[in-house]
Amino acid sequence: MQNVNANPRTGRGKGAARRLRNAGEIPAVAYGKELAALPLSVAPKDIASVLKSERGQNTVLQMKVDGQKDLLVMIKSYTLHPVSRMLEHVDFVEVKLDKPVDVEIPLLPVGKPIGITNGGILRQVYRTIPVRALPDKIPLKVEVDVSKLDLHESLPASALPIPEGVEVRLPAEQTVIAVVAPEKDRSAEEAAVPGAAAPGAAGAAPAAAAAAGAKPAAAAGKDAAKDAGKDAKKK
Repeated sequence: MQNVNANPRTGRGKGAARRLRNAGEIPAVAYGKELAALPLSVAPKDIASVLKSERGQNTVLQMKVDGQKDLLVMIKSYTLHPVSRMLEHVDFVEVKLDKPVDVEIPLLPVGKPIGITNGGILRQVYRTIPVRALPDKIPLKVEVDVSKLDLHESLPASALPIPEGVEVRLPAEQTVIAVVAPEKDRSAEEAAVPGAAAPGAAGAAPAAAAAAGAKPAAAAGKDAAKDAGKDAKKK
């Protein structure tokens, strides 16, 4: 468990946030089911250190708040400056070691699929997997062997090697990794299907027929206009 220091924050608005950043800190807030929103300030270097660590946002932090009791928290979200990419704001959520939390953990394929040798490509549908686990039981990552996957074969969520006590928050049949044909090969296969028409071909014939019918109609309209003009002169 990693420690992080925080200070109570009283100022609000852009001006107060600017003063905080000039003083080497950034605004933050901690909240939870049993914790009302608590405005704080933290050192951005401390948060950057957590985010760069092995567990990143899934790190459980012992937050020491000046003048208040310690809190167990995790980083819920954070904001970066759009240009400098420096930390601007952090949201912490209070956690309890006996209450599960919902997080995302990295999914890492291991091995070279047979299907790649047969001309396929590995398609990773999910880079991270949503799971529910106790804060101190969150897996660092999920590694799955894909070496036996052949072309047109896939791996469902139910096949992931998940530790006991951890729940995958995906349907069991949901594809997470697959070996598929390259895009150009799939296009060629679709074009080879008997009776398959090229895009737009189905609508081309009716459009042509409509255009052909439009010409006689236009001519008839011109003749009607001429006849109407002749009748008007006679009158």
